[in-house]
Amino acid sequence: MWGFPAGVIGGRLYFDLTSSGEVPAHWWGPFAAWDGGMGIWGGIALGTLVGIWRLRRAGVSVAAFMDAAAPALLVGQAIGRLGNYFNQELFGGPTNLPWALQISPAHRPVGYESFATFHPTFLYELIWNLALAAFLVWLGHHRRIRPPGLFALYVAGYSAFRIFEESLRVDPAHHIFGLRLNFYVATLLCLGGLLWFARSQGWRPRWRWSRRAAALMLAGGIVLMSGCSGSGHVDAAAAIDPVGHRAVTQLSNLPVTRPFSIAPIRSGETIANLLRASCE
Repeated sequence: MWGFPAGVIGGRLYFDLTSSGEVPAHWWGPFAAWDGGMGIWGGIALGTLVGIWRLRRAGVSVAAFMDAAAPALLVGQAIGRLGNYFNQELFGGPTNLPWALQISPAHRPVGYESFATFHPTFLYELIWNLALAAFLVWLGHHRRIRPPGLFALYVAGYSAFRIFEESLRVDPAHHIFGLRLNFYVATLLCLGGLLWFARSQGWRPRWRWSRRAAALMLAGGIVLMSGCSGSGHVDAAAAIDPVGHRAVTQLSNLPVTRPFSIAPIRSGETIANLLRASCE
């Protein structure tokens, strides 16, 4: 009962913070969830926090409940992705693959009007979520996993797939170093989930190493959420790479508050080229 409204509020807050350019320009814009815009990271985070609060008050084992809830959350997320199909949203770049999704002209991103079929990234995520849920159920029945180990694997596994998914999606998003903001969020959460799982199963790193890792992850999270205080909201405008039919993101109409350089990633770029596209 408490988790659902908390998830809705958290999801909307995350969207407002990370996709401010998509928020309607009215006083009620930040609350207009009916116009679209929910971030799964915020929804799960606030829903989990409120759930932990209620479980502690009820005297229930929080860790065991989190493990039991992890597969159900994945199934719920998979069902929710069906809405992306009907809304024709959150798809990937153009492709000619047999399972490509046909998008009507009204829903094609800027720069992609001449392409008719796109990667159904929400379908990829739906399949992954169901497979990961089945794996967690199997793992919980056939291996001795200390709670909340399964929930930690849920965080790591879902985030790992989002790293791949964010490399395909072409909807407008904030970019840092030429990569989507949620790519970095997913990377941090994947690493954090793996460390959480290892610790929950008895692994104990040296305190100095653990403290440094936590400080780095916290600093990275702050930088990403702030978008380097000047990262633009990028509209997709692209052409197709002849190898793999990948969308190569370009920049258009960046509403920046100070000079900021963003370099799109192409095959063969080096780490040095990436680092040049930093906040000035």
